Amino acid sequence: MTWILSWTVSLLAFIKTQLVILLLRVLSAGPIPRHVAFEMDGNRRFARRTGRRAVEGHSDGFHTLKQILEICMRLDIRCVTVYAFAIENFNRPPDEVGALMKLAEERLVEIAQNGALLSHYGVRLNVLGHRELLPMHVQVAIDKAEGMTRQNNRAILNVCAPYASRHEMTLAVQSVVQQALDKGNLDSSLITEQTIEENLMTSLGGSPPLDIFIRTSGVKRLSGFLQWQCCENTQIHMVDTYWPDFGLWDFVPILLDYQRKVWARSSS
Repeated sequence: MTWILSWTVSLLAFIKTQLVILLLRVLSAGPIPRHVAFEMDGNRRFARRTGRRAVEGHSDGFHTLKQILEICMRLDIRCVTVYAFAIENFNRPPDEVGALMKLAEERLVEIAQNGALLSHYGVRLNVLGHRELLPMHVQVAIDKAEGMTRQNNRAILNVCAPYASRHEMTLAVQSVVQQALDKGNLDSSLITEQTIEENLMTSLGGSPPLDIFIRTSGVKRLSGFLQWQCCENTQIHMVDTYWPDFGLWDFVPILLDYQRKVWARSSS
């Protein structure tokens, strides 16, 4: 009887995998967003709900990131941006911040190494944010992980850490002004929406315009994430699911809604 149960479980897992592959192929037949952003919220609340420590929720969240990134790559989504750590998160308890830094140090190199997820799908890693605020050992790990993926050119993974939109926009304006000063041209007309956008961290990293913004956990605000990039053409979705629980069946309705709206615009 044991072998029958084992065979049945294996068969069901195989059928599930084939159905997922079929679903992704069907979705790929329609318009696919070039750039999707995830505000990965709810890790700590997920951990509390299951009676575990916050760092365990963050670890579960990293596992979800790998699963969702693989789905995006199979759909040929060109760019994925995730909010991993806000600048203000340094105000959290020191033990939680320390655990997050250790997790980042280990997992970024893990997914970037040869044969791992980013290498397999040809994804280039960009870590965007105020890096100087990070411990030196984390900065070293980031440099190593980015270097390991630098030649990848199929897709982009932007990991925003430690990040804040105000900081990104401030740096972009400063860069535009400095470029004007370097040319000896102090004409204020050089500071435009276009020149600011060209100097955003996402733009400098080669990211296309943002098509879909997703925040998990039921919180309905941007919280300092990609506030410039969220324009009138960006579809914003706030879902109730905690990030560690977010999966394909949460993502599919969002993708279908995107396709419906693209088809509606093209037919109008």
